[in-house]
Amino acid sequence: MYKLWAENTMQKIIDKLNITAPKIGARFPHVCKEREYDEERAKWWTNGFWPGILWMAYQQTKDEKFASLAAETENKMAYVLDEYYNIDHDAGFIWLLSAGADYRLTGSEESKRRCMKAAAYLASRFNIKGNFIQAWNWENGWAIIDCTMNLSLLLWASEMTKNPIFKHIAMAHADTVIKYFVRPDGSVNHVLSFDPETGEFLESIQGQAAGPTSAWSRGTSWAVYGLPLVYRYTRKQEYLDAAKKVASFFLANLPEDYVAHWDFRVPRTPETPRDTSAAACAACGLLELSEFVPECEKQFYIDSAYKIVKSLTDYYSNLDNDKQCILNGGTGDCPKDLNVNVGLIYGDYFYMEAVSRLMGNTDIFWYKP
Repeated sequence: MYKLWAENTMQKIIDKLNITAPKIGARFPHVCKEREYDEERAKWWTNGFWPGILWMAYQQTKDEKFASLAAETENKMAYVLDEYYNIDHDAGFIWLLSAGADYRLTGSEESKRRCMKAAAYLASRFNIKGNFIQAWNWENGWAIIDCTMNLSLLLWASEMTKNPIFKHIAMAHADTVIKYFVRPDGSVNHVLSFDPETGEFLESIQGQAAGPTSAWSRGTSWAVYGLPLVYRYTRKQEYLDAAKKVASFFLANLPEDYVAHWDFRVPRTPETPRDTSAAACAACGLLELSEFVPECEKQFYIDSAYKIVKSLTDYYSNLDNDKQCILNGGTGDCPKDLNVNVGLIYGDYFYMEAVSRLMGNTDIFWYKP
């Protein structure tokens, strides 16, 4: 049932991209507020998602126009790796879905080199005292839940080089995620502060959540998806157990239409913003989780993911109109009133990936070198 529905939905996505991709071109779309995407600068954290969408379209169709646009976009942002020594924790978001996918599908050695260089930058951010990867360059000692997704870049690099040092760093950070980010009830912190000299944990910081003890839904989805990806590479049971705990929290707090509000602990009214990007990412994570659990649990995760993706399609998508974004209802940073109820390029990416997974595709860009 899911496969046929997903195949039909994917065809609608491809039909839309046949129209929108030439218009968007080799640019860096981020936020769609009206009908068209705004463009970001070349070093922005979301710039891997548009090439990722194009490579998925190429994967489905073998249409060279998608591959050409994806490669051109990658080439336009490649200078960032050569001119900026301070690439931050988002290296995985940017490079696995662009250069990593390029290497996977075309064998491009230049793309492989770019991905390896990004992995080296990411590894260099590791704080050995606190066992965490520092998030940004402007605040020493801060780590964020988002980085759980970027650990796949280090694990990819470890597989490619047969050098376990990248894996050791990824696992050390993942251990910190379990110890400090994931709370006993399955909710997660967004930003944590550590003493950069001693590694001592200091405090939880609000970040994009409603408060330091709140439950930002997209941060929850980063853990729902990121932790089982680390488990895929390492087979360390604690990562799978933590992923299941966070997934249970995410699912237990969804509204009736299965599309998450921006924070699970804010008062919810009909006007409370949703975050379709969190829903789409979590759906991918649930489908990833389903590959590692007993049969009695497997169908539950698949069913839950389908309900999320089906609701996104029925109530939040632009598959039948000419708006450039695929999904409406994304929320970037609600506490700052920044990009609320808009289309977000990463929401579109994860939605398309979830549909691809429901079709039965196992060649996903986050893993399997």
